[in-house]
Amino acid sequence: MANLRPISRVVQGQRMKEGAGVTICRTVGTSMLRNLDPYLMLDELKLPAKAAFAGFPDHPHRGFETCSIMLEGKMEHRDSQGNHGVIGPGGIQWMTAGRGIVHSEMPGTTDGVLWGFQLWINLPKKDKMCKPRYQDYQATDIPVVESAPGASVRVMAGEHAGTAGPIKMRNPGLLMDVRLAAGANFTQEVPEGWNGFAYIYDGEGKVCGTKAQPEQALVLGPGDHVVATGGSGPSGLKFLLIAGKPIGEPIVQHGPFVMNTQDEIQQAFRDYQSGALQRPEDNPWKGEEL
Repeated sequence: MANLRPISRVVQGQRMKEGAGVTICRTVGTSMLRNLDPYLMLDELKLPAKAAFAGFPDHPHRGFETCSIMLEGKMEHRDSQGNHGVIGPGGIQWMTAGRGIVHSEMPGTTDGVLWGFQLWINLPKKDKMCKPRYQDYQATDIPVVESAPGASVRVMAGEHAGTAGPIKMRNPGLLMDVRLAAGANFTQEVPEGWNGFAYIYDGEGKVCGTKAQPEQALVLGPGDHVVATGGSGPSGLKFLLIAGKPIGEPIVQHGPFVMNTQDEIQQAFRDYQSGALQRPEDNPWKGEEL
């Protein structure tokens, strides 16, 4: 590792409503940063559970993947294939929508705080119509690496200090939850040519020399590694580090459908309206081997 990745831009999160009127904070997927190939969107949900009770009722997806990460509270998943699961605190759900699925995400509790994230990841053209696949991990499935004094890293995908995360990805990438005490340091290799960003969700500090505060996405410039330091406050610095190999294909997005052409988007709408996305398949979540 020789070239530190500078921060090329800082994107402030924007408040908006999704689902049944639930307020979220969005960085990737706004007018300030429409996408960062292969990433399409990042939302943070942080509300009293009672304020988010309306949740995210049935809605379709096609052509990409979603990753839901919970810090606090529970989210319940149900879909048109008959699948059902609950993500608890620290849990992750990685869903490859592929050729299509209709699902709902609803709060699994009315107590306490509901705090988590949803990341949308594009699929290459060759995989957009693949069979849906589901990966469900609870907190105990995620390795935690204490790579330096005061530095704790939950490795969800990719590798940190020789420890690999459990998520199996179609497109090479990394996904980490980094938690630094005041003054603690973190270093991570991020391959040349990959796009990436750090999303700050608590505390303050510096990422690659740039001041970092909550509800900001710090976009990485060219280089081969990142560094971060926890600020002096009691929360230190906590952030998601997200990076991946660009796909380099046209992105045509209309709401919950992400394809390569407008004709493919129109076909997705026709398939949804005809009920094709709601028909159960045999063992849909087993999908193809990666």
